[in-house]
Amino acid sequence: MSPSTPLLRGVNLTEIESLALSSQLNMADGHARQELTKAQRSIVDELPDLFAKAAAQPVDDLEREAHRAYLHLLHQHSYPTRPGGVLTCYSSSVAMEILARSLVPAGGGPVALVHPTFDNIPDLLRGNGLRLLPVEEDVLHEGSVSAAVPEGVRCLFITTPNNPTGRVLAEQRLAAIAAECAARDVVLALDTSFRGFDTRSHYDHYAVLRDSGCRWVVIEDTGKLWATLDLKVGLLASSDHVGLPLAKIHSDILLGVSPFVLVLVTRFAEDAAAGGLADLHRFIADNRALVRATLADVPDLAFPDGDARVSVERVDLGERRCLDVWTRLRQSGIYVLPCSQFHWADPARGDHSLRIALARVPGALEAAVRALRAVLLSP
Repeated sequence: MSPSTPLLRGVNLTEIESLALSSQLNMADGHARQELTKAQRSIVDELPDLFAKAAAQPVDDLEREAHRAYLHLLHQHSYPTRPGGVLTCYSSSVAMEILARSLVPAGGGPVALVHPTFDNIPDLLRGNGLRLLPVEEDVLHEGSVSAAVPEGVRCLFITTPNNPTGRVLAEQRLAAIAAECAARDVVLALDTSFRGFDTRSHYDHYAVLRDSGCRWVVIEDTGKLWATLDLKVGLLASSDHVGLPLAKIHSDILLGVSPFVLVLVTRFAEDAAAGGLADLHRFIADNRALVRATLADVPDLAFPDGDARVSVERVDLGERRCLDVWTRLRQSGIYVLPCSQFHWADPARGDHSLRIALARVPGALEAAVRALRAVLLSP
């Protein structure tokens, strides 16, 4: 047994990420930690004025402005505008907790969940007593629609774009799956936290879901895009007839998010719409190219997600075990994520891959990847 195995047995990905928060070479968590652009620094210079606006303007108005600016940025023009149609949360994880709690009294069978995906999703669902059934990505994207919506489930949960693979559910495929969910009265839940990085996911999901007639829930997250020191919001949107106590559970957990954060989200979304989002896409693409070029000559190494555009990159290590590599990197103060925990139903399938965060200062990313290269080339 590898000496690194006991260290991370039973440890979730967020716990691993927390080890890296004070490191200068933290390539673990998927939060935005790159430098601000010139335009974004000018927004920071506006903070006193933004604070005054947040103090003076009704919170309902600020919420509507933030929802509109963020969702329109990503071409989600058909999102629900009725009261309670979009609930604002501190983070997407809080939105996920609300959804998980809401499914508990619904009765019925298990929740079908995409496999692999970030482990806090299955952890939150299981933590509320829900049984889970894995649905492989290939089945969701390419298999029969009936296989993508397993018989007897109460909810199908899909992360799109997925983390860590970056796979995006195409519009026609979403429509087919949503129609199947409508026919079987299955709640369709989507986590779109990485949507902002991939224009292939910028079709109007809400129009597709509305037209299908299914019961649906969508989780959005502003925190992956902009380096705002984790000042962010998560959004929990739902259909009119979702039939889940989302608003009640939301009120059990929080009164509301900071109006100052709402104003900040609006301003960053406005800047992104004016060209900042395209700049971010180029930045992430350049950092991905840096990773692949630096590791190009390492034997038995592969990048399994060749068409990914999200702000993380998986590396297939061949016969090397990810925990061994992770341990050696940590000894030098460098942090990435082992992929075992992403494979929440079969961790062994992730034992030979790592995930590297790309939303980082290029110099720090290059230093970390060069150190990874040295570890991989050493005996």
